[in-house]
Amino acid sequence: MSLASVLLVAFAVFAIGLYGVLARRHAIAVLLSIELMFNAVNLTIVALSWSRGLLSGVVLVLFAIAITVAEIAVGLSLVLLAARRAKTVVLDELSELRG
Repeated sequence: MSLASVLLVAFAVFAIGLYGVLARRHAIAVLLSIELMFNAVNLTIVALSWSRGLLSGVVLVLFAIAITVAEIAVGLSLVLLAARRAKTVVLDELSELRG
């Protein structure tokens, strides 16, 4: 695959993730959309580093994936905690828990 086609796929995945963040109201769907956006960025970094013949981009992406997994785990635990308390995971209704 050429670099342009990989970057086009990464752009499409990022756009799908961005649409999911902006259009969805379900907290778990928003977390999955954020994960899609992170994966698109990781794909871009790997593609650009691979085209230059560097291994440092791949190592950077491995660290980014580890950080993303930890971030999603914390986010999911917060969503589950809020779901237990408010009996819903719809973001509009969870905003009423402020204060």
